[in-house]
Amino acid sequence: MAILPIRIFPDPFLKTPTPVVETVTPKVSRLLDDLVETMRYHPRCVGLAAPQVGARARVAVVDVTAHPKASGSHGLVVLVNPSIVAWEGDVIQREGCLSVSDLTGNVRRAARVRVEASDRAGKLWMRWFEGFEAIAIQHEIDHLDGKLFLDRVTNVKTDVFQRKRYWFPPPRGAGESTVDRP
Repeated sequence: MAILPIRIFPDPFLKTPTPVVETVTPKVSRLLDDLVETMRYHPRCVGLAAPQVGARARVAVVDVTAHPKASGSHGLVVLVNPSIVAWEGDVIQREGCLSVSDLTGNVRRAARVRVEASDRAGKLWMRWFEGFEAIAIQHEIDHLDGKLFLDRVTNVKTDVFQRKRYWFPPPRGAGESTVDRP
């Protein structure tokens, strides 16, 4: 496993939709492991999508269990080819992102979502998510669709804020990984 460097806005790669993963190959499985390790390496990070590390694959990971805003969760959620098939309610919440490290923004999202995806074994599943976990999953699916939270704010002048501080530890072994990413 490796801690991968994060692509930072305005990198055009972040605005490119990802292709569907036909099969979960060992290469894709390795990418999922690297996403988990990279997510856990960054303090308060609750999700990470393939485009954020320069990979062209419709995969992401989410784990909100340790975050103070989370009240209950499904633990580590591996998303292969996820899509939102139903949603309920709405909520406005402040969001941040490793790829937009200097800003946060008020974003309107569904309060509850039903997601269809495959796991790392390729098995299709469908599940409801709510609260902070639902927001995190919607955020990561947006990355897979080439969208950032900045694309969802209603008014850039009133809903985007300078982040006070986001600590980025230097990646261990940055540049040493020879992992070919899809």
